Parts: sequence; structure tokens; C-alpha cells
Amino acid sequence: MTDPGSPEPETRACSPRVATAAATATATATMAPQQLFRALVSAQWVAEALRAPRAGQPLQLLDASWYLPKLGRDARREFEDRHIPGAAFFDIDQCSDRTSPYDHMLPSAAHFAEYAGRLGVGAATHVVIYDASDQGLYSAPRVWWMFRAFGHRAVSLLDGGLRHWLRLGLPLSSGKTRPEPAEFRATLDPAFIKTYEDIKENLESRRFQVVDARAAGRFRGTEPEPRDGIEPGHIPGTVNIPFTDFLTKEGLEKSPEEIHRLFQDKKVDLSQALVATCGSGVTACHVALGAYLCGKPDVAIYDGSWVEWYMRAQPEEVISEGRGKTH
Repeated sequence: MTDPGSPEPETRACSPRVATAAATATATATMAPQQLFRALVSAQWVAEALRAPRAGQPLQLLDASWYLPKLGRDARREFEDRHIPGAAFFDIDQCSDRTSPYDHMLPSAAHFAEYAGRLGVGAATHVVIYDASDQGLYSAPRVWWMFRAFGHRAVSLLDGGLRHWLRLGLPLSSGKTRPEPAEFRATLDPAFIKTYEDIKENLESRRFQVVDARAAGRFRGTEPEPRDGIEPGHIPGTVNIPFTDFLTKEGLEKSPEEIHRLFQDKKVDLSQALVATCGSGVTACHVALGAYLCGKPDVAIYDGSWVEWYMRAQPEEVISEGRGKTH
């Protein structure tokens, strides 16, 4: 079994073209480590790690399920009904800046450290995150990105999420969980985040590319946004790659070669600066994950995303085939 606590390059091989782009991206990224900690682990790997834990190399599973309110799903109740053994529930809304007018913005480093420590995450812990969405992974990449933004490298995603775990008939637990608390320290790396001001300045400077992970209809302005008072549309100059395009129909992550082609087809240059956005900063993290699998670890997230942009931007800065912004 692979050592869960040590950094290693991605296990999926890249084509020479992908490898070249990855080398360029890694060489130019100021915060890129020499080796990338693997972003994905398989259900079989997790099952084996749970069966035979290694002393001194703690593993903590986190269920980071989160759903738009209009879906009517209670993620915490579903977790108590069934979850992977040993998992704790990570509440994206609780672990956020509760003073912000925008949804689940990043919390302070102190808040994140206290929250992660209560869930059993320490400095040496290998964190594996999943969710119970129908897509395979939906909200879990947000928490993967959060841990990295706060300086914790040893974090992976369960490929295929609970959906794949269930398909394989692997063990489940139920009930509330009380992890053994651990001491966790967090320091925010500001390179992981872009603000409204950064995005607005980029309209003129074009210093970085921006990819929007929402569904095509919401991006174009022809399908409604799920939040009241927010019309659909997009930031000028952004490229649309819906987050589901990174997943196979079985809910597993596509290969780095397929993901690299996806970026290429949308004329996104992985050797250049890239920022991801979406509705409220959750599915944008699929763009960061896809780029990471191609060797580019430096994709920042516009944390306020479309909700903040729509609320603060001028009408001419809302591009839409629908009604757009009229005031």
C-alpha cells in the first residue's frame, strides 16, 4: 500500500504534451512544490488504509457534502444516516466567514485551524475528502482547496466520492461521530484567492485567464441562477468549462490527458496564470483540481464568485443573453 503520509507525484501518467505544460506551469508557479501530493485516492486504497492503519501516519476522512438550498437535502442528516467508517462531517457553511454577505467565504486562519483540529486533523494527518453528491464529487474539491490554501499539503480527494464507494459495496457506518481532537495550525497563502477588485482590475489588464465552472445555461444567461435576486450571466472575458466536464459519467475524475484536452479545446493555456470562478466558490475548485492533475498547482479561486460579482458590478460588466443587470 502506498504510504498515505508522504508527498508523491501524481500516479496517473501525463502524455509528453501534458508533461511539457506541467513542467512549464510548475517552473513558473512561485508556490509550486517540487512534487505534488496526490490529489486523488481510490476507494480501494481508502478501504485498505482503514483495514490496516499505519502507526504514526494518521488518516482522517471528511464528508464535505453540501447542497444548494433549493435541492432540499440535509447533508448532515444524510451523513448521520450513512458515511464511510471513521469519517467526520465538514460543514462548509459553518467553517466560513459568517460576517460576510456572501455564501461560505473563507474563514480566518484561526477559525479554520480550530475547526479542522476539532475534526481530528493534525499537522501530520493525511486528510481524504469526499461528498455524497449524485455527481461523484461536487463540494469536496472546495474543502481540498481550503486545506491547501491554509498550508496543509497532505490532502486528497476520494475519487468518485460516496457514489463510487457505494457502487463497490464497501463498508458504511451511521450515527454522529466524535473524532479525537488534534492540534492544527493554519496560515493562509493569499496566492490561493482572488477578490472582486482583482477580477475587476483584470478586465483591463488581462493578467490572468478566468474559467467559470457553472452550467452553460447559467453562464450564458439563459437558465436561472439558484439564488433569489441573482440573475444569470458571466464576467466579461471568462471561459466556460462546466465542472461536470471534468468527470466521467460514472462520477470519476477524467484522466490528465482528457482534462488537458478540455482546457486546450477552450483555449485555456495552462502555462499562464489561471483563476476559477462559479456561483459561490464551490464548483470553481473543480477547475483548480483539473489543472492540478495536469501539473499546475497555482490556480486561485475568486471566492465571492458570481454572487458577489452580480451584486457589485456595473450593468455593462454582466454579460448575459437574458435580462442581465439593469441597475
